[in-house]
Amino acid sequence: MPEPEGVELDELDRSIVHALQIHPRAPWKLVGEVLGINPVTAARRWHRLARAGLAWVTAYPRLSDPRIVVTATVEVDTEPGVAEDVARAFAKDPAVPNIKLTAGGRDIVVAVQARSLDELARLTTSLFQRTPGVRATRTHVSTGVPTEGSRWRLRSLDDMQSARIEASVPPVARPLSPEHAHWDDLDTRLLELLSVDGRMSLRDLAAATGTSQTTLRRRVRSLVSARLNLRCDLARPLSGWPLSAVYFASVPAQYVEQTTRVLAGVREVRSCAITAGPYNLVLDVWLRELRDVHTFEAHLSGRIPHLTVADRSVVLRTLKHMGRLLDRDGRCVGVVPLRNPHL
Repeated sequence: MPEPEGVELDELDRSIVHALQIHPRAPWKLVGEVLGINPVTAARRWHRLARAGLAWVTAYPRLSDPRIVVTATVEVDTEPGVAEDVARAFAKDPAVPNIKLTAGGRDIVVAVQARSLDELARLTTSLFQRTPGVRATRTHVSTGVPTEGSRWRLRSLDDMQSARIEASVPPVARPLSPEHAHWDDLDTRLLELLSVDGRMSLRDLAAATGTSQTTLRRRVRSLVSARLNLRCDLARPLSGWPLSAVYFASVPAQYVEQTTRVLAGVREVRSCAITAGPYNLVLDVWLRELRDVHTFEAHLSGRIPHLTVADRSVVLRTLKHMGRLLDRDGRCVGVVPLRNPHL
């Protein structure tokens, strides 16, 4: 897949994106100090990328904690010739953050987020029944998401620069107990706003919510430490990894934890979900070229002998990525704000 026409990212652009991948709300003063540039220059470079839809910061419910959000991967078979129309219909729903058109044993792979298994059943039933062209679906409920896209890095910074940014990242809190995991109206509104612009300033958040900056500073810090993930994404053709594939794999139950630790260290693995169903692992993988679909699988089998890849699908196009609507060049051209799964 070629780079988007007329777009060139230099090393400074990539370094800024890498810094925000580590700390998505890093102050521009810190980014400037680490990169040896004026903070105004860093901010201007970022805003240029964001306006062009080439890079963005998104907030979303923490996928690793099923008490916050229940997730599922759904394979969708469609009637011939209507897969893209079906995918576009799904894209309107805020409970569907990710949509991929795929080749192979399924036409579409989507992710669904809900507050409970009962809500997940209701959402998937209503979504698929009301969408013309859907022929069959297979739902794989996630029992854990040990690796996901917020951990992926461009590797444009050196070790010292990365360490300086990492040192400023707020600590992650322990998972909240059920009685402290309640979302109020302000939490819900902040999720919506930060899913559109994860770097929205406290001043703009205050204007949008009618809340003081002092309150918002405390609330955003609390949400990001315990219930929300933030991540910085780049249009994939510009990342150096222009192709994507989804692998459906299994390992014996006693090896699941060990396997996911290994997978977390494999650079091509963008995300890994542990699922209940005919496969217990669903991997979202980024690749450099088409032949790597099999090369990567061979490498994975050699590194994890007890892992069996049951099926795989090449991603033909990603239409939606964590609420972002993408064009054929991978640029963000719109946002469907993520909803509070507890509503």
